[in-house]
Amino acid sequence: MTFKTYLVLLTFLVSSTVFSQKVWTLDECVTYAVEHNLQVKNVSYSNNSSKETYRQSVRDLLPTVNGYTDYRIQFGRSEDPNTNDFVNTEFFRNNYSLGANLDVFRGFQKLNAIKASKFIYKATQEDVLQEKFLLAFRVMSAYYDIKFYEGLVSNSLEQQEISQSNYDLVKKQVDLGMMAGADLYEAESNLLGDKLLVTQNKNLLANAKLTLLQEMNLTEENDINLQPTLEASGDGRTNKIALDSLYNVARGFVPLVKSQEFRVNAAKKQLQSTRGGLYPSLSVIAGIGTSYFETNVDDDGNLIPFRTQFKDNTSKFVGAELSIPLSNGWSNRSRVKQQKIAYLQAKNNLEIQEQELFQLLQQLVQTNSALTNEYEQSQKKVQVQELAFAIAQKRYEKGLINALDLFQAKNLFGVAQNENLQVGLRLKINKSTIDFYSGLPIFNIN
Repeated sequence: MTFKTYLVLLTFLVSSTVFSQKVWTLDECVTYAVEHNLQVKNVSYSNNSSKETYRQSVRDLLPTVNGYTDYRIQFGRSEDPNTNDFVNTEFFRNNYSLGANLDVFRGFQKLNAIKASKFIYKATQEDVLQEKFLLAFRVMSAYYDIKFYEGLVSNSLEQQEISQSNYDLVKKQVDLGMMAGADLYEAESNLLGDKLLVTQNKNLLANAKLTLLQEMNLTEENDINLQPTLEASGDGRTNKIALDSLYNVARGFVPLVKSQEFRVNAAKKQLQSTRGGLYPSLSVIAGIGTSYFETNVDDDGNLIPFRTQFKDNTSKFVGAELSIPLSNGWSNRSRVKQQKIAYLQAKNNLEIQEQELFQLLQQLVQTNSALTNEYEQSQKKVQVQELAFAIAQKRYEKGLINALDLFQAKNLFGVAQNENLQVGLRLKINKSTIDFYSGLPIFNIN
């Protein structure tokens, strides 16, 4: 290996190690996920498409201008443009024209179409924001799942350490003849059970990390290190949350509701645009044209030059077109009815979104109250079980209780620790969610 190759390899290894040792905060995880998530990009493309649709609806107000030209070689019996007689001579002709059309009145269809497409564009903007928020909540859930399983691993390692100490103590007692061999088997069984639990919790932790990496679309890594500490969940006390005020705040900014509200407005304008098709339409038209014929000759029988014919054959026109819908198989009326149904359906979908939002907030408030009480009780339970285990440990060392009683006290202490950890993290997620619907910027998302 050359010295240059060695330096390149060393630089790569160092950079890879530094990146893999990066400690991620929740905000960093959310930001990275939003920037790299494919579904967010897909919704953004839909937003870009609706933006272009809106722009085109505005451009539809401009006049329609089209140019036309042709080159024809006529064979057989054809009409001579000079004499209007039919001749059997082969000749060619060349035509040029330019026409313009401007809608003066179409029942305000185009103006309402502009407003409708603008509302759709705003709705898709909210869809992008909604997709980002949904992703942020999934990332937050995966993030706290990791913290939970890290806590489980820590607790199970602590239980394993205690079991190892008890096993070592029992082994010494057995060697001294102060305990029976059965006690050693019980201590070993408990130690092996704790080791298995550590392995299981580590596997759960690895799966939780994989879930977060997939949500972030962090494909370059197979492991992730998170910020070791979290903000405190609180002491269990919280101000009473007013559901109505929480709903009023959330109703004003939640993207899912705002998006549907824009779609209701769009459906209303689309209905008005469709109704415009029932009215007469008026257009102004204008055009200019000219032509060149191989059969055009002067009095001396000479072919008239192209430039002269182009000038002499020029014609112009200007006019107006009035279209009155009389009968189209009732199709216009049918389209109006269909669009009215779409408008009513959009309004109903908005009511569904509002109802689901209110029910979600109801559940969050109720869960917050329940978890707050549960967290207080779990903290007290941890304190009691820790004290009970400490007493059982001392009594076991003095030979006052058997190994089964000690293991039961230890397991109850471990269960209490895990319950307290789980409830604390659930409470934190629930409070963060309520903070979000209260309008607090818990995610750095624009």
